[in-house]
Amino acid sequence: MSYTLNRIIKDADFEEVDQRTRKALADHSFGVLTEIDVKATMKKKLDKDMPAYLILGACNPGMAWEAIGLEPRVGAMLPCNVILREVAEGIEVSAVDPVASMIAIDNDELKQVAGKVRDSLAEVIQAI
Repeated sequence: MSYTLNRIIKDADFEEVDQRTRKALADHSFGVLTEIDVKATMKKKLDKDMPAYLILGACNPGMAWEAIGLEPRVGAMLPCNVILREVAEGIEVSAVDPVASMIAIDNDELKQVAGKVRDSLAEVIQAI
C-alpha cells in the first residue's frame, strides 16, 4: 500500500504550484495550519543545499472533529501533510494517505473517516 497520493505538475514553477495547492485545499475545506520550508531549514541548520521542498500541514476541521471524537489520541497523527518538491519532471505534490497512516489504529469507524479524508485529498491533488 502506498502511503501518499501523488501528482507531478509539469510546466509550472514552484510558487505557482504552491498557490494552486493552497487554493485546491481551501476549495475542499482544508486549512493550512503549519508550513515548513525544508530547503531553508536544511540550509540554515546544516548548511546543505537541496531542491525546493515545502511541507503544508493541512486540516479539514469537520473531519478532524469527527476523528478526534472517535479516537481522542488520533491528534498525534494530525494534520494531514501535503508536500511540494522539485523533481526532474516538474513539481511533485504528495499528500499523506490517511488510510495508510491510520492502519495501526483498531477502530473501524475511524478508518471510514480516514477513507473520506483520503477521497477528499485525492480530489485536491487532481484539482491542482
